[in-house]
Amino acid sequence: MPENSSPARHSAPPAVQQAKRTFLQDLVGLATAFGLTAASAPAAALTLPGTTQPPRRPGLEGKRFGMLVDLRKCIGCQACTVSCSVENMPPIGQFRTTVLQYEVDRPNQPPAMVSLPRLCNHCEEPPCIPVCPVQATFQRTDGIVLVDNERCVGCGYCVQACPYDARFINHETQTADKCTFCEHRLEVGLLPACVESCVGGARVIGDLNDQGSEIHRRMAEHQDEIKVLKPDMKTAPRVFYIGLPDEFVNGVDGQASVRLLAEH
Repeated sequence: MPENSSPARHSAPPAVQQAKRTFLQDLVGLATAFGLTAASAPAAALTLPGTTQPPRRPGLEGKRFGMLVDLRKCIGCQACTVSCSVENMPPIGQFRTTVLQYEVDRPNQPPAMVSLPRLCNHCEEPPCIPVCPVQATFQRTDGIVLVDNERCVGCGYCVQACPYDARFINHETQTADKCTFCEHRLEVGLLPACVESCVGGARVIGDLNDQGSEIHRRMAEHQDEIKVLKPDMKTAPRVFYIGLPDEFVNGVDGQASVRLLAEH
């Protein structure tokens, strides 16, 4: 397994982290006073009026990474979930990506099961970044959204701001955690663990700026079938789906493994 050398995922010793959080409590409180509500507030309330995305940090020059998930090929085997956990080692019971199983209740027909891979959407307009009071969440020029664990104080604002339920507070580091597109693997020419392990070849990652890339070719072939989750949120997600039922476009929330979804 490649050594995780990205500074975005290194964490300080527990004593240092605790001292840092204590020191920054007043700062977080000040941010709250200026418009950020408590972590239990709706995500929409966490965006400050008039804020803009901060400048992006250096990434792989000239690239814009995205992922295409073909639900027609996903068999719900969870190989992606397992390989991601092995590669990135989140705490037991917490996942950077997973495949949720949904039962669609259809009138006068047998229920249908849908497997839906979920992960960070690495949005073009990520709402998780402006709400961070210490600028721990940031985006690179290649579109990848990361968390600097040396800065993160675990306030949870970014978790609440994400409309895709893709973030969580890591139980071990007490800092924000999420899918990174395995950027440490991309940087050395490897595929993310979830893509490499996908049994059905349902996941494709690549440079959206490269017209010769596989993801660009597939999206051009299926341009009328491409959908994203929650387009009304105006985040411009860069995880695209083929075969996504209309009922799921705006109606999917939560991290539950089985969810009933009534078909209209």
